[in-house]
Amino acid sequence: MLSDLKRIIDQISRDRGFDKTLLIEAIEEAVQSAARKKFGSRREIEVRYNEEYGEVEVFQFRNVVEEAQDDQTEISLSEALRLDPEVQIGDELGEKMEDISELGRIAAQSAKQVIIHKMKDAEREVIFDMFKDRIGEVVSGIVQRFERGNMIINLGRTDAILPKDQQIAKRSFKQGDRIRAYLKEVRQTSRDSQLILSRTCDEFLSKLFQLEVPEMAEGIVRVMGVSREPGFRAKIAVSSSESDVDPVGACVGMKGSRVQNVVQELQGERIDIVTWSPDPAKYVYNALAPAHVSMVMADEDARSLLVVVPNDQLSLAIGRQGQNVRLASKLIGWRIDVKSEQRYANLADPGYQSLLGLRGVDETLADQLLSKGIPTSGVLAEKSVDDLMVIRAIDEEFAQALIAEAKTKPFAGPPPVNQPDLVASEPVDEAGVTEAVAKDETQNDTPDGEEGQE
Repeated sequence: MLSDLKRIIDQISRDRGFDKTLLIEAIEEAVQSAARKKFGSRREIEVRYNEEYGEVEVFQFRNVVEEAQDDQTEISLSEALRLDPEVQIGDELGEKMEDISELGRIAAQSAKQVIIHKMKDAEREVIFDMFKDRIGEVVSGIVQRFERGNMIINLGRTDAILPKDQQIAKRSFKQGDRIRAYLKEVRQTSRDSQLILSRTCDEFLSKLFQLEVPEMAEGIVRVMGVSREPGFRAKIAVSSSESDVDPVGACVGMKGSRVQNVVQELQGERIDIVTWSPDPAKYVYNALAPAHVSMVMADEDARSLLVVVPNDQLSLAIGRQGQNVRLASKLIGWRIDVKSEQRYANLADPGYQSLLGLRGVDETLADQLLSKGIPTSGVLAEKSVDDLMVIRAIDEEFAQALIAEAKTKPFAGPPPVNQPDLVASEPVDEAGVTEAVAKDETQNDTPDGEEGQE
């Protein structure tokens, strides 16, 4: 076990980057533990590594007595004089144990376990020191194996873990595939992997663009915000410190090459690149792209935005299951309420408001009543239960309650006046937004008539 020890220590220290002193201490502790198991735990044993000869020396120390009663702690004077002619009773005599191969198989195994434990501790320290300053970087590795849904990635010197909740859903990798991920956490001590990776965090998308766009490395173009629904869609806001550099164009690249490289790395995630603005109203014009916006009203105290869009742009602005407006809201950090021009015009109509004043009537139901020729609560009061039940959301009991309540507060104002189409207070900067897509946006739209709110 201890033969060629100097060569083994030098090789491990060189190949794994361990401090040679740590290895020597580990070996000394391991051999001492093994010697105690073999020769008795009460025996005072000292282990030293002789670097000149590349061997481990084991010494035992015993008290010199006239007649030894306990050979683990005592040595008789007659035996001690053979080792040291000048020794006296009461002295402590050190004796080198010449044949440490007698430690035995079990003791040697114990020594091996201590060495392995110490080496693992030292290796964890090495890995921590190597990666602690790389948190926030994109690292590349090979898919090694899968454990309970987690992906183990070999980074060359060590393995990292890509937890299941940090993987992009429905995006498959197999053993041996090369993969890139964001180094999210480096743990100093851990029984499992010390390195925690992520492919779902917003920072991963930001870092991928920084690797692809030279203007970002130069500090000209900056990422101002990111919002993602990993594996499906993302929005990234960028700005430029130089007026002659288009931040969106820099991120897109020649014929879309730069953004497509990012899309391929994310296995088809759709990316909207928008121009950042310090003005929330102008920012939301870009953030809701590809939908066009007619008007924006901002409430800075409540940090909310009322966005009015053309009727035919409503589903596009909302996106599939509210995805587009949800991502825009996260990107800006403001609450966004999207309404069609028709709905916005209706809200200004007293008759429409009279419908909203009835219990159980929200804007969606008010729109349905309006489409059935019921513009006011006064008109509703004159309708029959059967007239109202043609609307799916209204059953017989609800219809009776609506008619009864409408009769108690009928609205008898003038009929609603058709509102002119709204005009955007500022044109949308279509050049300030782009999208990397593989499909037509309208395939993901919600049905017309839904409102979006985030």
